[in-house]
Amino acid sequence: MTSVALCTINSSARSIARLCQASRSAHGTADFHSFVARYSTLRKCAFLPGGKWSFIRAATRQMSQGSPGRISLGRYGKGVFLAAGAAAVTGVLTAGVSHFQRAEMATKVSKVEEEKGDIRERCKSFMSVPVTDIKVLEQRKDAMCTRMEMLIMETQAAFCRALEEVDGGTFRVDRWSRKEGGGGISCVMQDGKVFEKAGVNVSVVFGNLTEEAAKQMRSRGKVLKGKDGKLPFCAMGVSSVIHPKNPHIPTVHFNYRYFEIEEADGTKQWWFGGGTDLTPVYIDLEDAAHFHKTLKKACDKHHPKYYPDFKKWCDNYFYIRHRAETRGIGGIFFDDLDSPNQEEVFNFVKSCAKTVVPCYLPIVYKHLNDSFTPEEKDWQQVRRGRYVEFNLVYDRGVKFGLATPGSRIESILMSLPLTARSTYNTSFFHTKQPFLKMSSYDNLKQ
Repeated sequence: MTSVALCTINSSARSIARLCQASRSAHGTADFHSFVARYSTLRKCAFLPGGKWSFIRAATRQMSQGSPGRISLGRYGKGVFLAAGAAAVTGVLTAGVSHFQRAEMATKVSKVEEEKGDIRERCKSFMSVPVTDIKVLEQRKDAMCTRMEMLIMETQAAFCRALEEVDGGTFRVDRWSRKEGGGGISCVMQDGKVFEKAGVNVSVVFGNLTEEAAKQMRSRGKVLKGKDGKLPFCAMGVSSVIHPKNPHIPTVHFNYRYFEIEEADGTKQWWFGGGTDLTPVYIDLEDAAHFHKTLKKACDKHHPKYYPDFKKWCDNYFYIRHRAETRGIGGIFFDDLDSPNQEEVFNFVKSCAKTVVPCYLPIVYKHLNDSFTPEEKDWQQVRRGRYVEFNLVYDRGVKFGLATPGSRIESILMSLPLTARSTYNTSFFHTKQPFLKMSSYDNLKQ
């Protein structure tokens, strides 16, 4: 019986490998649009280091949560495969979403409010009073810096309350100030029932760019003309990274920000940036379809090229070049967005901010009671090690924050997981656990 199953999976794997090889991207990843249609029973995979494919048979595992002593062959039973190509499943938009229809019914979350109503009243729903004094916000209520600060405060509150509801825990609210100007609000929940570490930060800072920070801006094509070596700036954003305890609930990250610089002649340069991406330890294609479909719907309201362009940008950005691996299954990412005009870009960012709850919470509810083995938990720790590598080496927000005087280090490094592992030559120790390696992608593609 086992040999028949292995032969069947191996045969499917060869067909899948040929399909994937035909559409491999520059990073060695594959397009799964046709894959999902043909192989709808193959729903789950896990990352392996090195950018190669491995197809495997799911090992019998004992439940470590839920009913004690229960033996399971996995939630989907038939085929399971391993993948290192993170962008591989970002295009899955055709998978069924019946699980999410049920999950969304259980997801009772507050929505990001529209831009309406009295500012003082809107502030009552926040996790904390805003960084900027409410009187100042009221005086300049139509300015973009005010509208953006209200949006990021509302996004923080909506996401925190949704996470508190599923976890049962409470976020600790930590206000901080920056002597050079501005400050922030860090909301962190640690050692919860569901989330090992969950952080949702808001920052509103202003002052003068340092030369190092200005160099980073110029390296991205910005022409900045300061006066007497000074470049006044204002930057604000909301940023979140969620690290769940269960390895079958993915890590999620989002960040939406606004930047404004005043040049020597008084003119202002402005731009928006941000995105949302998912980093699962074990990929569920249905989860990927739901996540990307939600983001695509938000993008399509504004421009048909936003989703394909920003999805590709995300795949390229969240790429660990020194490992030749992608960080997760992507999402959307954009930076320096300053056209067609400020109002239209802000409305697009607002639509994206509204997706952070519906694109992620149904996935959390779906996997809330999934079982996992010690081996699966160990693999989660190794994958988190890769997450740490990316954030410390490549992440723009981390690099900019560390280059800005008065930045709050605890808030900048909030994105790091509570626990992680970095093992020597991971492939030495994790090719057989928790899975039996069938054959490598390099062998199959021949």
